[in-house]
Amino acid sequence: MVAGYLLITACAAKPPPVITDNMKSLDGPMPTDLSGSWERDYTRGDDAYVVLGETLYQLNRRSSRAQRSLQPTVGYGADSIPGRHREAVFAMARLAEEITRLQVLTIFQNENEISIARKDDYAIFCAFYDGVAKSTESGVGTEVCGWDGDHLVSNVTLMDGLQITHRFTVSRDAKRLRVITTVTSSAAPVPFTLERFYARFEAPTSDFNCVETLSMKRVCSTGDLEL
Repeated sequence: MVAGYLLITACAAKPPPVITDNMKSLDGPMPTDLSGSWERDYTRGDDAYVVLGETLYQLNRRSSRAQRSLQPTVGYGADSIPGRHREAVFAMARLAEEITRLQVLTIFQNENEISIARKDDYAIFCAFYDGVAKSTESGVGTEVCGWDGDHLVSNVTLMDGLQITHRFTVSRDAKRLRVITTVTSSAAPVPFTLERFYARFEAPTSDFNCVETLSMKRVCSTGDLEL
C-alpha cells in the first residue's frame, strides 16, 4: 500500500515541462489539431482531494526524513510538514481545482494561433509567427506556449511566484483530449498536478448574437445587434 502511494505521489509531484527555445520553434504547420468543442469526462481524471492527501503524505515523509537526518535521536509525530508549506500546498490545490473544474473547452485553431475559451475563466492563447512562439501579456500574467512533440504546452507566469502549466494531448482518433495542469509556487517545495479528460462533441449552434458593451455587460439578441 505504501509503495503504491509513493508511486502515485511521485507522478503527481512530477514537475511541469520547461518550455525551451526548441519547443517554441515551429517549422511548418502545427503538429496537432486541437480545434473543436470538448466536454469533461467525469469518469476519468484525478480527484483533487485524493491528490491533496497524497501530496501531503509525500511532503510529510520527506520532512520527517530531513528532520531525522539532523536529529536522529528525536522522535517525530505523524505530521512533520512546516506550516508554511502546508498552507502553500492547500492554496495550490484550491487554485488547481478551480481552474480545472470547467465542463466545456472550446478550442479555435488556425495556422498561426490557438485560442482555448474557458467559460467564466481566462482564455489560453498561443500565437506562433515567423516560426517561433510569441509571449502574450494579459491581466492574468505572461503566457508562453510551445510544442513538446504532439503535445501543446502553455505556461502562465503569475505574480507572487506562481506558475500554471497546461499540457494538452489529443488521442490518435481525435476523439479524446487529455489536459494535465500543474501549479507551482515559490512558497511550496513540490508542485500540484491534476489530470482531466474531455470528449469531443458537436456544440449546438446558438440562436443568440452576443457582444460585450463598453460598460462590460453582455448584450444578446436573436436578431441583429445595434449598439
